[in-house]
Amino acid sequence: MDNTTLTFTMTAYTAMANYKHGFFTIFLLLYCVTILLNSLLITLIHQNNALHQPMNVFTCLLSINEIYGSTSLLPAIMVMLMSETHEMVVEWCMTQVYFLHTYASAEFLILAVMGYDRYVAICLPLHYTSIMSNSKIGKLVALAGLYPLILFGCFYSLTLQLSFCGNVIPKLYCVNMELVKNACSNSSKLYISTVGLVLILFFVVPQVVIIVFSYVKILRVCRKLSRESQRKALKTCFPHLLSLLNYTIGSCFEIIQTRFDMTFVSIETRIFLSLYFIIIPPIANPLLYGLGTQIVRVHILNLLVRYKILPTNLVKAVSVA
Repeated sequence: MDNTTLTFTMTAYTAMANYKHGFFTIFLLLYCVTILLNSLLITLIHQNNALHQPMNVFTCLLSINEIYGSTSLLPAIMVMLMSETHEMVVEWCMTQVYFLHTYASAEFLILAVMGYDRYVAICLPLHYTSIMSNSKIGKLVALAGLYPLILFGCFYSLTLQLSFCGNVIPKLYCVNMELVKNACSNSSKLYISTVGLVLILFFVVPQVVIIVFSYVKILRVCRKLSRESQRKALKTCFPHLLSLLNYTIGSCFEIIQTRFDMTFVSIETRIFLSLYFIIIPPIANPLLYGLGTQIVRVHILNLLVRYKILPTNLVKAVSVA
């Protein structure tokens, strides 16, 4: 089949056809909320010198990635919803694959870096400033931003060489494994599937090691602290742990659906599970780091007081808590 004229049919949209205007409205609201929340958090941290701490720098990086991931998917879904044919040209499908996979890779790497930051802050507090220097932060930001682009880019070059004999994707968006399933060559399918699995392990294992190492060390240190110190230490980890859990659940849903036959699950459930990792974390994370982190929460409340949206005594109460 000629790749230059090929279009992929996204069959999952047929289950939404009768309610497409309602779904369009929901996705539009979700996209606007995602952009608004993450943009507000980035702006708030950028404009307040008191918030220029390593963890907040990584929080900004996480929010930038949320905007990147949401923009790579939700606008395309809204366009496809209103389409009569639900077809996507191969060039845009390939582009979407690159955006989505680099978003997912960067998300996990950023969360791993944030876990390392919590380890240094709690286990090595006296050396935190020297370890998390501006130079170190710059290197970690560059690593989190560039490593996924380069790593997946190398693997993605294999996908770009495929010729397709099929054109059906049973999802709302394109992912690399679905493109491989539509390839003409069985040997290419096996090779890319194997390389992809190895690449996932190669990428994920170091991040898992960093996160597990960080929290094992944190728990050991917390065992030696007083009850109050334990509470404060673990409270600083709470937003990160929830973000990590949220992303891990969504990613597992997506990997399982792509790698295994899930036709025994209703199409509505599969659609929800496939959208989880691209919708829930980008909305939840700015709320967790905005409202779940005390210093950021106080600045948000101060801003609301400045515009007379909230009373002054509320900020005082939160500051003491």
